Amino acid sequence: MLQKTGRARSGNKTKARVRVVEDGRARVKSDHLATEEPMEIRLVTGGGRQTVAVTMRTPGADFELAAGFLYGEGIISSREEVKKISYCVDSDVDAEQRYNIVNVELRGDREYDLRSLERHFYTTSACGVCGKASLEQLELRGCPVVPPGPEVSSETIYSLPEKLREAQGLFEATGGLHAAALFDAEGNLLATREDVGRHNATDKLVGWALLEDRLPLSENVVMVSGRSSFEILQKCLTAGVPVVCAVSAPSSLAVDVAREFGMTLVGFLRGGRFNVYAGFDRILLGEGKEPAT
Repeated sequence: MLQKTGRARSGNKTKARVRVVEDGRARVKSDHLATEEPMEIRLVTGGGRQTVAVTMRTPGADFELAAGFLYGEGIISSREEVKKISYCVDSDVDAEQRYNIVNVELRGDREYDLRSLERHFYTTSACGVCGKASLEQLELRGCPVVPPGPEVSSETIYSLPEKLREAQGLFEATGGLHAAALFDAEGNLLATREDVGRHNATDKLVGWALLEDRLPLSENVVMVSGRSSFEILQKCLTAGVPVVCAVSAPSSLAVDVAREFGMTLVGFLRGGRFNVYAGFDRILLGEGKEPAT
C-alpha cells in the first residue's frame, strides 16, 4: 500500500497590505495573494536520493504534484512503483523548509535513467519545465496514439469554463491562480486543482488520478484556465486524456502533439464559441445528435 506521510501544510494564500487608487484617491486595504514558494522533488531509490526538479508552486496537493510530475516525465509508469511520498524530515533542514521538499520513495532496486531530467533542475511557475522535449522524444518514450472516443457535445464544451471558475475557490480569494479540471464526457466535474503555474495545476490533477488509481483517463476531458502549451499536451497525453480544452490559444507545438497522437484540442473556449485545432471527429454539434463535419 502506498504511504503518504506528513501533514498537509496550510498557506496557499498570503495577506498583504495594499493601497488601492481609485478616482484619484488612495485607500489602504488588506488583500490576499496566491502564495508562491519553491518545492524540491527528491527521488529515493535503492541507489540513494537525488533531486530531480525544483519548481515554483502554490503550496497544497504537493504529493500529487510530485507524483504527477514524475509520471508525466516518464520516470514512473504506475502507482505501484511508488512506495512512499513524504515531506523531508532531515535534521539540517528547518521546520518551514521541510514542507518545501518532497521525497518520493520508489519500490525495488530498478535503475532509473534521470539524464532527461537534467533540464528540469529549476523550473518556474510561469513557463513550467524549461527546455522543451521534442515530438520525437514522446514517440521514443512509447506514448501511444489516443484511441477513438469519447464524443463530447458542443453544449457540454460551452459549459466547461463556468464550471471550472465556480470550482476555483482559491482564485476567488486571490484572483491570481491557474486551474486544471477533470470532467467526464457529459461535463460532470470530477476534480480540480489550482496553482500559480498552469503546468503545476495539470501535474497535480494527473498526480491525483495516479494516486487514486484512475489512470488512464481515456473517457475524460481536461480543461485548463490559460493557454495550452506543448507541456500541457504532453502531461495529458501520458495520462491518456483524449480531449483538452483551454480558455486561450494553443501553441504550434501543442497542436502538433494533438494531431500526431490523435487528441482533440479546443482553444479560445469562451463567450459561447471555441476553436477546434485537432480531433474534430469527437465533437458533436447542437444537442449532440449530429457529428461535426
